[in-house]
Amino acid sequence: MDQAFPPHTVVTMPALSPTMTSGNIGTWQKAAGDVIAPGDVLVEIETDKAQMDFEFQEDGVLAKVLKDSGEKDVAVGNPIAVMVEEGTDVAAFESFTLDDAGGEKAPPAKESGEEAAESSEPADSGSQTSPSTLPKGEPKESAPESLGSESSGGRLQTSLEREPSASPSAKALALERGVPIKKVKGTGPGGRITKQDIEKYKPEISAAPSAPAGSAAPTYEDIPASSMRKTIANRLQQSMNQNPHYFVAATVSVTKLLKLRQALNSSADGKYKLSVNDFLIKASAVACKKVPAVNSSWREIDGQVVIRQHNTVDVSVAVATPIGLMTPIVKGVESLGLSSISAQIKDLGKRARDGKLKPEEYQGGTFTVSNMGMNAAIDRFTAVINPPQAGILAVGTTKKVAIPSSAEEGNGVEWDDQVVVTGSFDHKVVDGAVGGEWIREFKKVVENPLEMLL
Repeated sequence: MDQAFPPHTVVTMPALSPTMTSGNIGTWQKAAGDVIAPGDVLVEIETDKAQMDFEFQEDGVLAKVLKDSGEKDVAVGNPIAVMVEEGTDVAAFESFTLDDAGGEKAPPAKESGEEAAESSEPADSGSQTSPSTLPKGEPKESAPESLGSESSGGRLQTSLEREPSASPSAKALALERGVPIKKVKGTGPGGRITKQDIEKYKPEISAAPSAPAGSAAPTYEDIPASSMRKTIANRLQQSMNQNPHYFVAATVSVTKLLKLRQALNSSADGKYKLSVNDFLIKASAVACKKVPAVNSSWREIDGQVVIRQHNTVDVSVAVATPIGLMTPIVKGVESLGLSSISAQIKDLGKRARDGKLKPEEYQGGTFTVSNMGMNAAIDRFTAVINPPQAGILAVGTTKKVAIPSSAEEGNGVEWDDQVVVTGSFDHKVVDGAVGGEWIREFKKVVENPLEMLL
């Protein structure tokens, strides 16, 4: 490669979070020769969490696209485009190749322990997307005057935060069904892709040998897994393989809690509406402060194994979204009131379902609550730990149970509202007796809910 190119900057695949090692190239919003202003969307990128927009933050001109739309598993730090200053001869870059940009590099290898630690919490150091953070290999000769850039010139923003070429509901449905949105022809205004277009999409069927006469048509449909679904599968499998789970269940009376909730909501004048889950999240924080070993995580730092005990309780709340399970975080729950917890959960839950969460709003957390109580068929269930956390609480639905009457006279019965909760704990961090102690403290505060108000 002896050809000299005018001064230029190589744009690399950016990293949205420490969990992202590669991404898929979506629709390019700019073509070679287009002028880029700060804030312009350069290209859509499907990450391990959602479909995002790569918003460039520098002036310039797009000289060459190195990775076309539809390219899969492009490693973070690999070249995807070339930018030049205005006035530069863009035609000079027609022959520019990946090799001229320094070549492609393999995704960074991770230690198994590090990978587990990154699934719910970012690394201590900032995530960089420049080639310097990738594994060192044989140096490759680069073109003269090439400015190997980091992707700090741009930032990632959810596609739903701007007017896309597809409606928000269409994007969500496409991710849920694994439909390649670039192959869908839009019928909306200006070619905009609608939800109906996604529902009517039929994947192209490659030519295959004709089936023997009389043979039945396939009785199944293969749905491509999205990047987020692959990430969820990898993380849950990793959690079960690397974290020795054990489970502790208890039946908890919520009769007093329901009466307190009704009284507080009645006097709220519409300012808030507390849910049972708000109380349970607060109760889990109280239990974590009383049994801090559960509010801890297993870490490997510079080759040394430590158990990090957290001073604040940041509760991850499991939320089902069209593209998979998300766990937005309510931070510092131990110091929040019930109305504040309720407001944050409603806001985070809505933005999680809309795909508008910022990375810092779902990465981290010290304990998780997963509540399926809204499904009356679920008496109880067990949940998979969200590493590097050491515990997660699974909450079933509320049932009315007949219990002996507390009245002094007679041998009658009364009805008690009860719920079964199951704690999953990482035995590396939390011994069995400690997990049992945490459940006892949780049960105590739920059955005496006025303690939450102290």
